[in-house]
Amino acid sequence: MRNLARLPRGVLLLEAAGVMVIIVALLLVNDWLAAPATIGQKPLATLLFFLGVALMLPAAWLMMWRTAKAMAPQLFSQTNKKK
Repeated sequence: MRNLARLPRGVLLLEAAGVMVIIVALLLVNDWLAAPATIGQKPLATLLFFLGVALMLPAAWLMMWRTAKAMAPQLFSQTNKKK
């Protein structure tokens, strides 16, 4: 059986980028990082937070999909093969 937590490199990169974007959003909210003058700190932090969460969704979806396939293979038309 495949390891459920093993993710492709692209999904891992998206996950890491999402974490970094959320860290930047937290730095903006706590006034440790200055925002550009064209946009306020709070709207930019909110936008970055939602962008970070969106970047992390593919990894969560893939892990849930693999878990569902492992727990109920009959729902996905797979037979239980033992080697």
